[in-house]
Amino acid sequence: MDMHILLQQLVNGLVLGALYGLIAVGYTMVYGVLGMINFAHGEVYMISAYATGIALGVLSFLGVHSVVPLLLLTVACVVVVTGTYGWVIERIAYRPLRGAPKLSLLISAIGVSLFLQAYVQLSQGPNPQGIQPVLPGAFRLALGAGEDNFVQVTYAQSLIVVFALASMAFLSWVIGHTSMGRACRATQQDPRMATLLGINTDRVISTVFVIGAVMASVAGVLVTINYGSFDFSIGFVVGVKAFTAAVLGGIGSLPGALVGGLLLGLLESIFSGYVSSDYKDVFAFTVLIMVLVFRPSGLFGKPAVEKV
Repeated sequence: MDMHILLQQLVNGLVLGALYGLIAVGYTMVYGVLGMINFAHGEVYMISAYATGIALGVLSFLGVHSVVPLLLLTVACVVVVTGTYGWVIERIAYRPLRGAPKLSLLISAIGVSLFLQAYVQLSQGPNPQGIQPVLPGAFRLALGAGEDNFVQVTYAQSLIVVFALASMAFLSWVIGHTSMGRACRATQQDPRMATLLGINTDRVISTVFVIGAVMASVAGVLVTINYGSFDFSIGFVVGVKAFTAAVLGGIGSLPGALVGGLLLGLLESIFSGYVSSDYKDVFAFTVLIMVLVFRPSGLFGKPAVEKV
């Protein structure tokens, strides 16, 4: 493989990994607080893609055509919509089962996932949908002589990396240096003791679901702008890959979610370039199996300790 092709695959992998990392944060935060996997998280991401298309259409109809206001207003609208979905999902599907066995919560999560897929399919139609390009153009880095000897980074890809890093940095600051972050950590360590100390654990858990949905919504906006197409089934595969990234980095670790996403994106992109893009999904799931077999706690995770 030529050097410029390898570098291009690395750039593509970095962008893909940033998206996986953003979505993986939702899995990590819910697992950290509740000790369960929110398998409806991928569908929240899917809903954000549809909300992005609708918001762009409405704002364009209202006369908003400048790129910066259009993007900022779109992100704001989608964040409100998907944050509301996250809050409603927690209140309806998870809070009533808070004291139930973990298997009941897992079945509820799968049920919510299937419901959201069917709901979007019926309300928006089964056919793939798309948007007009919002950020055309790209940066090109010449690597030497030759018309094709360059690495290209589109404006949308640049925006993805910047948003991913900025979002993760802000969220890490919130968790590590604010009262809400301390409440989240206390609820994660011992929910009953946190309640006795005056922490509203119900509000903390709802906030965690909303934060996870917001991070997924940012990823949905960026993916829609970058690729321009979406359908009702995109949440499943992307959700499983983001879950793989969370496990790879160490489920429950915010830095691990980003690092796991970047690593998975790079591995998947290189596999697509060197082997076959037809089997990249199989490769991602193979990585998940290998991580679970050889390092279940992930790169940054800590092995679970049974309390006696």
